[in-house]
Amino acid sequence: MPEAELLKAVRNTVAIILAGGSGTRLKSLTRWHSKPAVPFGGKYKTIDFPLSNCVNSNFRKICILTQYKSHSLNTHIHKGWHFFRPELGEFVDLIPAQQRVTNNWYQGTADAVHQNMDILQQHNPEHIVILAGDHIYKMDYRRMLEHHLETHSEMTVGCIEVPLDDAKEFGVMAIDKNSMIQEFQEKPEQPSPMPGKPDTALASMGIYIFQAKFLYESLENDHRNTLSSHDFGKDIIPSSIGRHRISAYPFRNEKTGKPAYWRDVGTVDAYYEANIGLCDVTPELNLYDRDWPIWTYQEQLPPAKFVFNDNERRGMAVDSLISSGCVISGSQINHSVLFDNVRINSYCEISNSVIMSDAQIGRNSIIHNAIIDRDCIIPPNSAIGVNLKHDSEKYYVSPKGIVLVSPDMLNHHSPENLTPDSIVNVA
Repeated sequence: MPEAELLKAVRNTVAIILAGGSGTRLKSLTRWHSKPAVPFGGKYKTIDFPLSNCVNSNFRKICILTQYKSHSLNTHIHKGWHFFRPELGEFVDLIPAQQRVTNNWYQGTADAVHQNMDILQQHNPEHIVILAGDHIYKMDYRRMLEHHLETHSEMTVGCIEVPLDDAKEFGVMAIDKNSMIQEFQEKPEQPSPMPGKPDTALASMGIYIFQAKFLYESLENDHRNTLSSHDFGKDIIPSSIGRHRISAYPFRNEKTGKPAYWRDVGTVDAYYEANIGLCDVTPELNLYDRDWPIWTYQEQLPPAKFVFNDNERRGMAVDSLISSGCVISGSQINHSVLFDNVRINSYCEISNSVIMSDAQIGRNSIIHNAIIDRDCIIPPNSAIGVNLKHDSEKYYVSPKGIVLVSPDMLNHHSPENLTPDSIVNVA
């Protein structure tokens, strides 16, 4: 496709990010905010990934639909995503659930868009991109839009190959040789494998591109259907197959041709694995790629500091991500992710763990295979991830044995635990 034609299509496209999910499977990590506002990778929010994909793809007309506990998400967007130029037609609009059409809050993904259809129509787009706000990946949406235009599709579904055993958590599709979707099942009990790949299924990424006119008509028809659950995967896609041109866009690495990196971090285990995977020597998700930066807002903090170099008391970290403002005092960190302003007091051993912002770890503590939520104050001499039976009596232990600790699970707020090691007075 000529570059000028694609550029025109990009300018006439509005991106919608669905950011209202409650994220109950993430347990206490979403107690006070929605899934898209969950921190990731030491310094980011989950929603920074689809937003950065939009910016890097030159999609600069973006609507974010919010609903569940959206204050922290709203604050993050206002602080970190205010650089768009309205005079050039660019915007990031936060659109809260407003009961604009009915007296109900959003009843499903399709209903969320339908309730804001009048706002979309004011921008008069030719194409509309629907994105989830809680997935981790880097993707050039222009390539998907180009595929959408070249196949003359009314709707295009982004898809990726997943292990057959995991496919029951996704929408699974079958396509023909021209990439047209012939069958679609939302979270089937027995997913159908891909031809020639008995252990693999083709799953929806929750990314859709619509011709605007087709989307409006589909949403109106779905709204009138009293039996519908008003969801794109359960209702809009299945009802369109065989009647309209619905294509699949396989998301692949442009250099290798293999399935690209994409993660749904909607469970504690998936969230943990995606974060810990960043500690690998060559991680699948490259956060250091200057050609495709991930943008975010971050507080202005001093560099991370490592203190003491004695044989029994050495501040060090190996195969780890250590964020700004952290102080590691005479402790060893291995294969872990530390968010900003974490304080690790002396003689601790931290391995294969995610320590979130403003957490404090008391002296002589051992933490393995754990997620320590923000603002946690771990008492001295604690052992977490060492005895799962013991941990399960106080904390949440995931199906794969990851221990999640949150402030409300801890029964200590005594003043002596509030003073961490510091640059001046190191304990």
